[in-house]
Amino acid sequence: MKALAGIWLFLLAATAVNGQYYLRGEIRDERGRLLEGVKIQLTSRGSFPYYSGTAGTFGITTTAMYDTISLSMDGYESFRCFVDTRRFQNLQLKMLPTTAHLYAKKLLSQTTDLRNAQQAIFSTQGESYNNQVENVFINASQYPETGFALNIDKASYSNIRRFINNGMAVPADAVRIEEMLNYFDFTKGFTQNHTEFQYRTQLSSCPWEPKNQLLFIHLQAPMLDLDKIPPSNLVFLIDISGSMDKPNRLPLLQSAFKMLTQNLRSIDTITIVTYGGGVGVALSPTGGDQKQKISDAIDSLTASGDTPGEGAIRIAYDLAKKSFIRNGNNRVVLATDGDFNVGQTTERELEDMITAYKKTGIYLTCLGVGMGNYKDSKLETLSKKGNGNFAYIDNLQEAQKILVKEFTQTLYAVANNAYLKIQFEPGSIAAYRLIGFDNKLNATEDSTSELEGGEVGSGHSMIAVFEIEPKAGAEKKTGDKLAMLSLQFKSANNGAAQVQTFPVPFQFTEINAIDSCYRFATAVAMLGSVLKKSKFTRNLLPEDVLSFARTVVNVSDPQQNEFLLLTEKMVRIYQPPKKKKKD
Repeated sequence: MKALAGIWLFLLAATAVNGQYYLRGEIRDERGRLLEGVKIQLTSRGSFPYYSGTAGTFGITTTAMYDTISLSMDGYESFRCFVDTRRFQNLQLKMLPTTAHLYAKKLLSQTTDLRNAQQAIFSTQGESYNNQVENVFINASQYPETGFALNIDKASYSNIRRFINNGMAVPADAVRIEEMLNYFDFTKGFTQNHTEFQYRTQLSSCPWEPKNQLLFIHLQAPMLDLDKIPPSNLVFLIDISGSMDKPNRLPLLQSAFKMLTQNLRSIDTITIVTYGGGVGVALSPTGGDQKQKISDAIDSLTASGDTPGEGAIRIAYDLAKKSFIRNGNNRVVLATDGDFNVGQTTERELEDMITAYKKTGIYLTCLGVGMGNYKDSKLETLSKKGNGNFAYIDNLQEAQKILVKEFTQTLYAVANNAYLKIQFEPGSIAAYRLIGFDNKLNATEDSTSELEGGEVGSGHSMIAVFEIEPKAGAEKKTGDKLAMLSLQFKSANNGAAQVQTFPVPFQFTEINAIDSCYRFATAVAMLGSVLKKSKFTRNLLPEDVLSFARTVVNVSDPQQNEFLLLTEKMVRIYQPPKKKKKD
């Protein structure tokens, strides 16, 4: 016993000598964000590494009263300094230029060397939307080059439909015309099973301003071979907080995710994370062939509690990283009304958080639901910064469209950081205005903002529209070059940067004679302009949009026919019949 007691006293003494100091601290970047996973080394500990925890903090025992600490992390400059181990350390790592670039404010469209200082009006009606600044006419001789981001976001159209179907006016900032155009299928005229972007252009007359013209730029993305679609690692991140306890929220999402499950294969992996009162894992990684198990987990969800969205997103990404499939489709699918009320909740805080995950190779799809407290601004911010896409589900048919019919477009990217630049020929036009692709107000106010590309899904087709003021006295012949397009993107397969260039010939045709898809796209742009109360279409009345739509809509196409019915409802809301005066 005496021998054992001696050994015990010796160990106590050794501990007192060897661990008498405890170095504690936290590590942030220059934006004040706490950094997790920073590699820490102390000179007294040799090459043995320590790492900062989830809150950016650390605690290390040492025998030295004074020591030298070294910090390193991918994307940041290495840091080394002398420290007093008795004091709490507040340390900072500086971002490398490539990392700082990710956090820069981004633009949806940009005219080279031009800065816009306009203001915008913010509409809420109990919901939140990002302030927008509408694109204006640009002098083509002074600023001949402009560009815009490509993406497959479609949320705005179905959200607008929800307002109009409920007999309500649409908040102007809820209208994003490029997303309205993205909603429709414009694949007509392109070959199938192609491996490169295809394009078409058309110049035509402008229905709301006879002296101007419309230029349509029509692109279709490469299509994945359905037999060679890579395996997926999907994390369903589902909001089950108290605000989701309504038929058009959690129950709608449960039906949507069960429909998506039917498309899964045995090589796909599904994880389900929920948040409501806390964060939980409703389903650990499970093969896509275990459809009943996945459906049972979805059916078991009930809504209650607060909304710790920030913590849930972090856990979802951590689980996605643990199940990461190299050369696969790794994606978090977030479904919520966007009403985060615990943790980081502002757009700026969420933007900083999600940007840090962008370089993980994990995509983000945001599915919005609900009304009254729907936070469109937060979901748009997350999808734009999270290398992802964004849709709004207002009914079961929309869920089927997004997650079944357009499954590969929604969940399988073929191009990242995709954007299109257009260089107009000197002397070809007087001025141009890009319709849609309006920037956030805070991005236009920042002189360091730059154009940010988007994610494009397999086989997605899109149309962009410019309103053009012809140059007086300029004679153009059919076939003359009007502009040059430069499409730039990174391959989703291997990350290689690619550029495709296309000429834009002068091919003018009156609007009543052009392809039906461009006439329909014009009607969509007109509806969006009226809902936005655009200053460039002040003379355009709701009934003018309806009259034009009736001449272009293919009533045998369900989506186009719905658009016509929606336009009729819009007229009744925005231009109600005048009451007859009593005698």
